[in-house]
Amino acid sequence: MSYEVIFYSTPRGEKPVKEFIFSQDESTKSKYLHLATLLSQYGPFLRLPFSRKLDKNLYELRGKGKSKLRIIYTYCNQKYILLHAFIKKTPKTPPKEISVAKSRQLTLI
Repeated sequence: MSYEVIFYSTPRGEKPVKEFIFSQDESTKSKYLHLATLLSQYGPFLRLPFSRKLDKNLYELRGKGKSKLRIIYTYCNQKYILLHAFIKKTPKTPPKEISVAKSRQLTLI
């Protein structure tokens, strides 16, 4: 079974996650795209080490390697929506990154 994964779109039509991913070097970009592919293949069955719950209906895709890649996503209207992407530099997910994702999540409702 395949699950639909889409990029969050602002009211002006911008896709900040897609823009962030495609601004990275080839190696980093391919890691991000691999994470999105895993989500589309496994959906709700994707678990650690690739996915982890952050908050109510807010999850993160976790990339391994030198750069710790993160994509925060949600499930809404039978679609997985990639809300925010960043490279993690601290042991815990920064509250600022979570708040960006939550504010984008609120625009979906």
